[in-house]
Amino acid sequence: MSNVSPTYLTTEALAERIHYDARTIRNRLKDSVLIEGVHYFRPFGGRKILYIWETIERDMRMDRPPLASAIPMASGGICHG
Repeated sequence: MSNVSPTYLTTEALAERIHYDARTIRNRLKDSVLIEGVHYFRPFGGRKILYIWETIERDMRMDRPPLASAIPMASGGICHG
């Protein structure tokens, strides 16, 4: 087990790091590719979203969807169950 704490990023910080527009993350990636409880969470049950960089980086490098139950959709999205 690693003693390194995960890196938490806001939507804007994630956008800068992966060179995507923050709107694209909010409107197209969140809840289709980036899954709540896996890639991001809402601290204290609030509206603010924090992304977990290490999980996102790991899954960006994968050749398959991050979840085994993911079903590819014709539109390019993914159905999660």
